[in-house]
Amino acid sequence: MCGRYRLSRRKQIVEEYFDVLSDEEWSPRYNIAPTQSVPVVRQHPKEPRRDLSLLRWGLIPSWATDQSIGAQMINARSETAASKPAFREALATRRCLVPADGFYEWKGASGTKQPYCFEVKDGELFAFAGVWDRWKDPSGKWIRTFSILTTTANAVTAQLHDRMPVILEREHHDFWLDPGMKNLEAVCELLKPHSAHTMRCYPVSSRVNNAANDDEQCSTPIEPAEIEKQPRLF
Repeated sequence: MCGRYRLSRRKQIVEEYFDVLSDEEWSPRYNIAPTQSVPVVRQHPKEPRRDLSLLRWGLIPSWATDQSIGAQMINARSETAASKPAFREALATRRCLVPADGFYEWKGASGTKQPYCFEVKDGELFAFAGVWDRWKDPSGKWIRTFSILTTTANAVTAQLHDRMPVILEREHHDFWLDPGMKNLEAVCELLKPHSAHTMRCYPVSSRVNNAANDDEQCSTPIEPAEIEKQPRLF
């Protein structure tokens, strides 16, 4: 699964990488948590351009009666998304890219969990495969939300968890976003574990355990000797 991630690049770098401009403003993030609003890349349905806007993490299906369901929809299993009512229409027509440059997982028993940061090629920018939806609240306001697709773990992530977020190869971004691509079998072929050869993980400070902490120290590598000295927040 993916319950926390990082997007530490400045807005200009993200825009250049994804070939998109945005009127939205945001700062580098080191500890993105569910229900927060973060940059997401979508394809304009009628024009040959991409949009980058802030969407809330935790998909609220358009038919939902209560927005609290979003907190349970931060991830969608790639193997079943096409058949689940919450995700099947979004997978067919509302796919998106979720910019990131790292994500976190925890190892250990409850009360002693040690956080680790996972990166691609020493921290390069990449994109999770995502799906999005929009939901109208009781006041009539539209809320746009998203979920990150997950797949089986590769050799690196399997050390901590049996699932990992789907990281799309850059050359597959256009295909994934294409609103005219209705062949779900072809789309789902992209939902594979990322190559373990290009990934690494390392232990980080327990500061990342608390979503209120959002600074560079959350993903700074720590030495093994420092692990035993950390306060346990889980």
